[in-house]
Amino acid sequence: MARRATSYKVGWLGFTAVVVAGLVGLVMFQPWTTNAESNSSTQTQFAADRPKPVQPVEFDGKRAMEYLEAICKIGPRISGSEGMRKQKELIEAHFTKLGGKVSYQRFTAQQKSRKKPVEMANMIISYHSERTRRVILCAHYDTRPIADQEPNPRRWEEPFLSANDGGSGVAFLMEMAHHMKDLELSVGVDFVLFDGEEYIFDPKRDEYFFGSKHFGKEYLKNRKKMTYTGAILLDMIAGKGATFPIEQNSWMYASRLCKEVWDIAAELKCTAFEEKLSPYSVEDDHLPLNRAGIPAIDIIDFDYPHWHRLTDLPKNCSPEPMIQVAKVCSVWLQRAR
Repeated sequence: MARRATSYKVGWLGFTAVVVAGLVGLVMFQPWTTNAESNSSTQTQFAADRPKPVQPVEFDGKRAMEYLEAICKIGPRISGSEGMRKQKELIEAHFTKLGGKVSYQRFTAQQKSRKKPVEMANMIISYHSERTRRVILCAHYDTRPIADQEPNPRRWEEPFLSANDGGSGVAFLMEMAHHMKDLELSVGVDFVLFDGEEYIFDPKRDEYFFGSKHFGKEYLKNRKKMTYTGAILLDMIAGKGATFPIEQNSWMYASRLCKEVWDIAAELKCTAFEEKLSPYSVEDDHLPLNRAGIPAIDIIDFDYPHWHRLTDLPKNCSPEPMIQVAKVCSVWLQRAR
């Protein structure tokens, strides 16, 4: 999960930015009264008068947890590793069986602290691939090579399963694949799994977000053929008691999309979504997407105590936050235009 400058993968913004965030936070007490952004015709549009209510999917939390456990049984899924290869085989077969069209963006990345480059690949699972107007649900599916938040540095290189941070997004999309055939959609949908988000050995030197940066570059080459109107990034969505305030960079770059998503959460009484601005900003895979012209937000839990620790295991995860995220995302998908 994402890049942090201080203790929790997220950096404090500095005095000036904190002041700005405070002012925005005042607005966020009535968050949807602001004009926010009006920056593009590519923002997701919603029907003003819908002929019938849109129902969320019946997300099977028990089955999602079984997928999470199966992923973690593989072991660490570091970019370029045998574990990553096994994971690709497992989930490609799963998505294909359930009707998704699986493709890869293959590329090579050279990390600053490594002597050799590594082969990486973003996995894209497409629904209604003929449609040129599309939306994205995405997560990263690689795991960090080191558990760098373990108090004892001698334990950093022990096998690190990264259940919530790297596994939960994959398990969530695996369960969502069961429901895609039943959704009435006006747009095409891509599930995107980014490689190389966690390929970090030296947090101070190394480059972050290889996969989403590559995805953004490829999109800029092909945007005349198709348009992404919005993207939701899912990061650490299965921690017990997880809550999802509005991440600051998401509000800064895609406030209209934040409004859409958190409005749906309020409508559905999904209380894990907090209608307030987080005190943190986070650098994550949503930023390269925004820089490529795709309005993207990050649904992320900032309070997971097992982040980058060996205790990030399935037993410390829960289906309840994923069920709420599924309700919100499934309604958003059906309303997207």
